[in-house]
Amino acid sequence: MSNDSQIKDLVREKYAAIAEQSLEQNAASCCGATSTCCGEGTYTIMADDYTKLEGYNPDADLGLGCGLPTEFAKIKEGDTVIDLGSGAGNDAFIARRLAGSTGKVLGIDFTEAMIARARANAEKLGLHNVEFRQGDIEDMPVTSNYADVIVSNCVLNLVPNKHKVISEIFRVLKPGGHFSISDIVLEGNLPSKWREVAELYAGCVSGAIQKQVYLEIIGQAGFKNIVVQKDKPIHIPDEILANYLTADEIAEYKTGNTKITSITVYAEKPAKDERNCCEPGSGCC
Repeated sequence: MSNDSQIKDLVREKYAAIAEQSLEQNAASCCGATSTCCGEGTYTIMADDYTKLEGYNPDADLGLGCGLPTEFAKIKEGDTVIDLGSGAGNDAFIARRLAGSTGKVLGIDFTEAMIARARANAEKLGLHNVEFRQGDIEDMPVTSNYADVIVSNCVLNLVPNKHKVISEIFRVLKPGGHFSISDIVLEGNLPSKWREVAELYAGCVSGAIQKQVYLEIIGQAGFKNIVVQKDKPIHIPDEILANYLTADEIAEYKTGNTKITSITVYAEKPAKDERNCCEPGSGCC
């Protein structure tokens, strides 16, 4: 990927196609599209089982997540919640069940087709306190100090500028607010060839960064009480790896020090901002 704009165009195109597909098609693919790009077997490589959570709606589940952030997000009755990369609305509807009729849930997604599908699902469910807004989570269409809780499921790894999106999360959270985010991270070095494969980038692997760097970015943005709530290894079958790597490269990858994991991270925005920032809008923080 040569620049951020090209990455965003790739992700937008890929997830527009995904919006038209079923859970079965998406769950069978490491790249979040049809199974043709990742072999013909059926695999649920990253997604966790949502079906037992209250508020679950099968029409909104595209099988694209890598965790259950709403399960850890400490959402209370009356909370205002933002779901970043809301897709067809899966996490947003579960968050709404927790926030109740007095709460509010805002889903933000980059892709017009996803927004249309999520809005249609919300209308079918008759949920009038769930809104879906198209926008770039590096520059959220939301006022500052808006949300009590932010959740996101396997989305930030798709964002080129992770510093920017984490700083945006800090901006839109209320003082004392918190987030719970599930994402793909790395330990060790990913094979360089993977960085060049568009399908894997749009499927959350090649866009992942080192786990320690990910946690450091969160701390640098001003968040406190950072906790890894869940750490789950991701095992990619040989049949899928064979689409991108030679047999020798697969063997080297499997015996090397690279580890791909899904983590769910919790962090809090301090009730008082003590970062010694410049004036608002100056770009210092």
